[in-house]
Amino acid sequence: MSKNYLIGQVAKAARCKVQTVRYYERVGLLPEAARTEGNQRVYGQAHLDRLSFIRHSRELGFSLEQIRKILDLVDDPTQSCIEVDRIAKLHLKEVESKIRRLEGMRMELQRMISQCAGGHVTSCRIVESLADHSRCIADDHLIAPTLGQNDESSEG
Repeated sequence: MSKNYLIGQVAKAARCKVQTVRYYERVGLLPEAARTEGNQRVYGQAHLDRLSFIRHSRELGFSLEQIRKILDLVDDPTQSCIEVDRIAKLHLKEVESKIRRLEGMRMELQRMISQCAGGHVTSCRIVESLADHSRCIADDHLIAPTLGQNDESSEG
């Protein structure tokens, strides 16, 4: 006999919040749970496995859309894994690009901080650099929004 979980139990087992479980269910990443006579959601092992898959994917920075595409492939096990590989490779390129931008930001911040003499704000090199982008080493050290930050819930 397989174990059943109430929403709080499945959330705890997957290391997330109840709101996250509801959100994933609402957006179709997690199948709807059965309901008890008292209208409580009841989840099975398959729900927990899928929720754990989603959570681990999110921890690795995959977007909800990337996860949705992978889960669509998982739902048809006869599919080739070529598409999953393509999604993972694309995500890796995004992560590597983000790392390069973060390294550039770190260098720029280190440079700005090292030029600060600790005097008054009116002559602060950090303030001057922040006010005048032409004082920066790189033309572009903007960072894209964190991948997957479009989750409605705070995962945790």
